[in-house]
Amino acid sequence: MNTRRLPTPALRWATAATLAAGGYIHAQLYVDEYRFIHIIGPLFLLQAGASFALAALLLLGTPPLTLRAAAAGVALGALGGFTASRTVGVFGFTERGLQPAPQAVLSLLAETGTLLLLATWQMSVATQRRAARPPVGPPIRSRAATGTPPD
Repeated sequence: MNTRRLPTPALRWATAATLAAGGYIHAQLYVDEYRFIHIIGPLFLLQAGASFALAALLLLGTPPLTLRAAAAGVALGALGGFTASRTVGVFGFTERGLQPAPQAVLSLLAETGTLLLLATWQMSVATQRRAARPPVGPPIRSRAATGTPPD
């Protein structure tokens, strides 16, 4: 994928959209059923709030690296919690498969999309910085400094 073709505002808006989508799904699950689950319910609410806050901050302007890292942390935390709840359990809470449907699949897509967009954005920033630097080459020596006669 050519990251030079994706302008920073497009990456910023798309990342904010996927973060907000993940937050909305977690907020919806909290209201519908998860608020009654000890510890898990508040964690869903915390994830939703963090996602909405980071999405809003992303929309305010081009963020520093720490804001992008926080967004990646929220997405990784949601994916980690999803994986743990289906394997070893989280605070005694376990789920099976892709339930509740369709929120589980939509959340996986939103969180994975957030991480992919953030990775693309980071590569774009690195490419822009590299392109802005002057090329580094060997120093040009004048013939007078080297003591060689002219041709």
